[in-house]
Amino acid sequence: MRPILMKGHERPLTFLKYNREGDLLFSCAKDHNPTVWFADNGERLGTYRGHNGAVWCCDVSRDSMRLITGSADQTVKLWNVQSGIPLFTFNFDSPARSVDFSVGDKLAVITTDPFMGVTSAIHVKRIASDPADQTAESALVIRGPQGRINRAVWGPLNNTIISAGEDSVIRIWDSETGKLLKTSDIEAGHKKAITSLAKSADGSHFLTGSHDKSAKLWDVRTLTLIKTYTTERPVNAVSMSPLLDHVVLGGGQDASAVTTTDHRAGKFEAKFYDKILQEEIGGVKGHFGPINALAFNPDGKSFSSGGEDGYVRLHHFDQDYFHIKI
Repeated sequence: MRPILMKGHERPLTFLKYNREGDLLFSCAKDHNPTVWFADNGERLGTYRGHNGAVWCCDVSRDSMRLITGSADQTVKLWNVQSGIPLFTFNFDSPARSVDFSVGDKLAVITTDPFMGVTSAIHVKRIASDPADQTAESALVIRGPQGRINRAVWGPLNNTIISAGEDSVIRIWDSETGKLLKTSDIEAGHKKAITSLAKSADGSHFLTGSHDKSAKLWDVRTLTLIKTYTTERPVNAVSMSPLLDHVVLGGGQDASAVTTTDHRAGKFEAKFYDKILQEEIGGVKGHFGPINALAFNPDGKSFSSGGEDGYVRLHHFDQDYFHIKI
């Protein structure tokens, strides 16, 4: 499995997202310019210029026509995917950390950071089908938990919003009223900040990664803990295969260990686990810095990782990957 090295960002990667067909890969980084690539050969198609700060997150609509990006410049922008033209800008009072389109792309959930006395918040925006009709008003604002909310995504049928962040608690909110419906169990839950959250292809369960060196699999409706995957280093990124029962975790070392290992060896690996047995089944090395972003292609036949080193590595699986036996 030879990785394709995609160099286009000058700063660390923050987020990766495939479109629904799996032919395009969108990457976000701290260099202000989200980029779109061909997902089969890693060729760069173009960049989306207009942000003025690190871009933390993005999502693409089901028809691959709209891109939404959230940035540290306190804006969220909607883009025309094909032309790269910004269609609309939502302005906030603090950096935008996470963006996620609802099923149907009529709504977007956006999280903003605590900043200069402003608490973190979850915003729901209506997305107009015609950009000319787009307005900036929020359908719902949830001012809530302490600390930063690193990720918020839609639950089943857009009825709920699932959020997770620095206070290590996962919360499920009613997306109509903003009422808090469920919180994750303190005992079963993460012990440190949650860095990432990824839903399964069918939306029935989701995976969270945390600085407590573990990833956990949860039921999306009941918020019961299903599985825990433990690793030796803080987890920055998680993803789930849509094809096989595999989860992949990426992360970095503790700061204390960085100087002791040989930095040039590409020690930072994406670790694969069996989703059900919770056993590690392999790893993909290669990044020269912590892995900040992971994404599986919707067909399950390739995955990509984005690192602190500014590279996106695109891996097409060999045939034997599909027959791993434990």
